[in-house]
Amino acid sequence: MRDVNYGWLFRFAHCNGASFFFIAVYTHLARAFYYNSFAFPRQHLWYSGVTIFLLMMAAAFMGYVLP
Repeated sequence: MRDVNYGWLFRFAHCNGASFFFIAVYTHLARAFYYNSFAFPRQHLWYSGVTIFLLMMAAAFMGYVLP
């Protein structure tokens, strides 16, 4: 962060961008529950979304514990 010009800005933008991304994902999930989007004819789309969500959470956890 100190060795790169404007490294603090990149770190700040990356941290806030990741937080806003998760807020958007949780908002999208809440909307899906509200509109009952996981019911029949869209259950396969729901399963693929849950799989992507779990992969995203695993990647975030691995990135967090990597350092």
